[in-house]
Amino acid sequence: MDGLNVSMVSEFMLLGLSTAWETKVFLMLTFSLLYLGIILGNLFIVFLIVVDSHLHSPMYFLLANLSFNDVWVSSTTVPKMISDILNECKVITFQGCMTQICFIHIMGGVEMVLLIAMAFDRYLAICKPLHYLNIMSPKKCVSFVALGWVVGVVHAMSQFSFVINLPFCGPNKIDSFYCDFPRIIKLACLDGAKFEFVVAANSGFMSMGTFFLLLLSYVFILITVWKRSSGDLSKALVTLSAHITVVVLFFTPCMFLYVWPFPTSSVDKYLFIADFAITPALNPVIYTLRNKDILIAIQRLGKRIHYDIFC
Repeated sequence: MDGLNVSMVSEFMLLGLSTAWETKVFLMLTFSLLYLGIILGNLFIVFLIVVDSHLHSPMYFLLANLSFNDVWVSSTTVPKMISDILNECKVITFQGCMTQICFIHIMGGVEMVLLIAMAFDRYLAICKPLHYLNIMSPKKCVSFVALGWVVGVVHAMSQFSFVINLPFCGPNKIDSFYCDFPRIIKLACLDGAKFEFVVAANSGFMSMGTFFLLLLSYVFILITVWKRSSGDLSKALVTLSAHITVVVLFFTPCMFLYVWPFPTSSVDKYLFIADFAITPALNPVIYTLRNKDILIAIQRLGKRIHYDIFC
């Protein structure tokens, strides 16, 4: 942290969601319920996959890691946002802001790799079922998760290393409820155009590249199924619908913020509520209601609990 001593700003003020008192109370209750749903829903999926031996497969191993990562993604911003809604002075320290940025991008990188791994898993399951278990071995699954963390750390640190040393000598108001590279760079006491370009090239390329890679993989799967099944795509669409929904919800805000020129309006902070609060809360619902194996596992768990209590 030696690079911090060049900065005169020791804290940032988050403008957050400025609105009427009644609306603030409503938002606090809403986001509190959403965060509770994120924690309980995602940890329940992790617990279910761990305790049910029928779910010990590559797809559900990756899903458990995705659910665990969603808990971390939302925990980087949502608790702070909830605590700040009713506060007039929404302050975060310089060190706290840098830490939040770092974790947001690490978790984001992990999420992208996990989504790619899950798309690859579905491709093998649908297009190469006879080779599926040989290719998606336990070692390969663990490698995907490890790669996700490596990519996340490299992705975050490649931007964090220069942002943390920028001179902040005056403005300290961030028109958002969380810290992130675009907003922080605009507060630096220098021309941040080249740093904005680095962030756009890094995060923007990673977001858009991953998004289109995933879309292409789904299109390739659907074309393969269409050729093999004489135009019957119903099974493949049911299998992929949950994945496609999650991908669209996750990447739309990312591309809006990082691929476009840095926003000057506050629209992006509302879009990113989708990434930090809405998408992590919807993921357990999407993967549960659209997944027969998960529904059957829930029934087995219910019967086991009923038997343990009453028998």
